[in-house]
Formats: sequence, C-alpha cells, structure tokens
Amino acid sequence: MSIKSNPAVTRRSFIATSVASTALMALGTRLPAQPTIRNFTLRAASGMVQMASGPLRETPAWAYNGLVPGPELRARQGERLRIDVTNALAEDTTVHWHGLRLPNAMDGVPFLTQKPIVPGETFGYEFDAVDAGTFWYHPHQRSSEQMGRGLSGPLIIDEPNPPRVDRDITWVLDDWRLLEDGTIAEDFGAPMDMSHAGRVGNAVTINGKFPDRFTVQQGERIRLRLINVANARFFALDFGSLSAQIIALDGQPVTPHSPPGGVVVLGSAMRADIMLDCPAAPGTQLQVVDRAYRNNAYRLIDIAYSDTPLRDSPPDWDIALPANPLAEPDIAAARRHEILFTGGMMGAMVERDMGIDQARGMMGGVTGGGMWFVNGVAAEGPMLEPFLTLERAQSHVLELTNATAFTHPIHLHGHSFRVLSRDGVPTQYREWLDTVLIAPRERIEIALVADNPGDWMFHCHILEHQAAGMMGVIRVA
Repeated sequence: MSIKSNPAVTRRSFIATSVASTALMALGTRLPAQPTIRNFTLRAASGMVQMASGPLRETPAWAYNGLVPGPELRARQGERLRIDVTNALAEDTTVHWHGLRLPNAMDGVPFLTQKPIVPGETFGYEFDAVDAGTFWYHPHQRSSEQMGRGLSGPLIIDEPNPPRVDRDITWVLDDWRLLEDGTIAEDFGAPMDMSHAGRVGNAVTINGKFPDRFTVQQGERIRLRLINVANARFFALDFGSLSAQIIALDGQPVTPHSPPGGVVVLGSAMRADIMLDCPAAPGTQLQVVDRAYRNNAYRLIDIAYSDTPLRDSPPDWDIALPANPLAEPDIAAARRHEILFTGGMMGAMVERDMGIDQARGMMGGVTGGGMWFVNGVAAEGPMLEPFLTLERAQSHVLELTNATAFTHPIHLHGHSFRVLSRDGVPTQYREWLDTVLIAPRERIEIALVADNPGDWMFHCHILEHQAAGMMGVIRVA
C-alpha cells in the first residue's frame, strides 16, 4: 500500500482549522464535520479608480483586487472561508472581518491578535461562517488613512433558506474628501477632524461610483443590504414612497419594522438589511434623500420605475429572517460594568453639565496626544492590556455613558450584543448589534454572553476618534 501526502493540508490550515473548531465549541455552535470551503484571495495595492461615468479623470486610491469597494465575498452559513491577503502596499496592513464572531487569532487587529502583514507578505485567514448576515472587511492598521483611501469591501453570509425576493442588492456607502483635480485630500489626522466629528468627506459614493439612478419594476421586492464604510459620515436614508421594512441590523435578524421616523440611520460601520417593495406605476420617478445632517439634506440617488411592470403589486412573501445561534444573556444574573466616554471639543462642558467630576479643560485633558477617553484613559499605540475583563460564559450588562458633545458608533469585536435600554427606556426591539450609536449625554445598556475567549478591541468607529484615543481592549477569560 502506498500513502500519498495531501498538499492541501498545510501547517497553517491545520492550525487555523483547529483554532476555528475550538472557537466554535466555545460559542456553542455546531457545524458540519467537514464544512464546504470557500477560497478567496485579496491583494491590497494602490491604483486608479473611476468614480464617475464618462471620460472623467481617475482618482488615485488604495484597493482590494483593483476594486473600490473590494470584491464582494460571499458564502453560506456553516461554510468555512479561507482568505489569503497579500499586501502590495508600501506599508503594513491587516484585515478585520467586521461583525463576524470568529476565533480571536483571525480578528485582524495588529499586535493584539496578529503581527501586521508587511509589504510583500501574504497572510491566510480562516474561519467558519457562524452567523448569516451582512458584514464587511477593512484594515485595522492605520485604518483612518487606509480606509480613507478606499480599502474596504462587503462580506455576505447567506442563510441556508433566505427569504424569497426578486433581487438581492448590496449598497456600500462611502464618502471621500476630494480635491478639484479628483485626488484624495492628504489631510489625514487633521486636529479638527480628530477632536470634532471625524473626517467627513465632500463626495458620496454607492459601490464606488457617484450615484445616479437605480431602476426598479412595479411589483418588485428587493432585499437591499446597506453598509456604511465611511470614516465618519452618518447616513439617514429616506426612501419616500417605497415601502421599506428593516429585517436585520448589523447582520443580525430583527423583528421586521418600518424605519423609526421614516429614515434608515447608519453610523459608521453599521449595516441594515431592508425589504423594499415597489408599488408605483411604470415611469414613476422618486428620490432617496439623505437627511443625516440638519439643514443639509441632499438627493443620494434617483429611483426610476421601468416601463415594464413585474407584477401588479408587491408579493406577500414572508420577510422575517431566522435567528442566528446567539446565546441569550440572563439579565437577572448578569454582572454589571460601567464604561464612560469623555473628551473631544466641548467635552469638559458636557461633563460638567452631567455632573461628572472628570473635567480636564476644553479638550477633555490632552495627555500624550490623546483627545478621547474610555474610562479616563486615552489609548496610545498598540493597546495590549485590557481595561475590562469579562468572565467567560457569563452574562454581562455594560452601561455606556457618552459624556461628550458628539455621537459615537461604538463597536465591540468578536461579539454581538442586545441593546436593552436608552436613558432607562427599554428598546422596542431589543436588537442585536455589534456597533451601537450613542448620542451626546445618552446612557445605553447593552447585554451579552461573553462566550468568545480572547482580547477584543472596543472602540469608536469614527476612525479619527479611535486614532485619538477612544479605544481599548476587553478581555474574555
């Protein structure tokens, strides 16, 4: 009998598979013994992209596989993803798989979960698709500039039996700070952006293009996946006479409901899956309007009904999504923890108004370059020591207090959490999120089971705030 070696079984894949299997056991998730493998390759490099149609100038950008946004990576729940990332940039990078519950070693945070991918190097990520939903990927190395130059992309995990729709469409929403010649402004890390609302651009794109027209048909039902990959810009989308029902937030199913206030609100890094029904007659024209910024609403894109109807009216198909295998926190037995966000311009004034005895001057006490603080500490350099340790397999409630003058999208790696209350008022849908918007002076309670061991980043996803101190590490042990 002859025995042949299997070249597909490498040391890297063996280790990654072992790590993935151990993490899944910790998460209490059962997947097939031999899951289907989805192989992908990503190459981060500089290049030229064209955001407008026609013979207009191109913009120098950084891209995955020459695309902005990067290619849509797609798999089915229960499958395993193997993604080789090659760094063709002139500086280090990593890739973080935003919103996915995966092994800590695959999370893509430089120095915390892996060494940075140096120029010319390839790093292999491997993990199982535990949850179905809308996720995305981006660098976590100098992310405010690397993402501001174009590095991000969608990652979609399909349900085994997704709801019936006529089309499944992804919109990656981004904004850019462009100069008149079409190049990206080089003012990354500007103090005004760091201490105020972040790097908000002057040009918005959908899937890397300046939006113009989206064509629909009478009677059509569309699953529209919205992903906000902008450094700092918020979106509040008004779909007008289109019937919009939110069915998932941050990739996690939610009770289908109309958008509160008639607008779909997405802070940086947040996602929403919506069901769009198109009831109007052929030839109808309408607009999707972004109302995120007071007195500055603008047309994001035109919706145009084609001359050919699909059917007389939208279908009456079920739109609810099946739940993902998330452990339900035991609120009565949960350990409670307080997390305070301070700093930024006018931060000291807000702290005084809230009766918080941590006022440190107009910039919230700039020490060592830090402008923003988590529990009184501004992160500097690689964050390795946790500011909070959560006992593994236990339920925990985190009370988040925003004692600043700005709204923050706060993101926890490796977990999803339930939003329990805002300023003491229970939330209507107790939605699962991985990134929660917290308004100035607001207190929010979130709950989770700490079932994914490791050291996890916890930070504001306004990337300039993160770079200026608003981040830390939460350990699950």
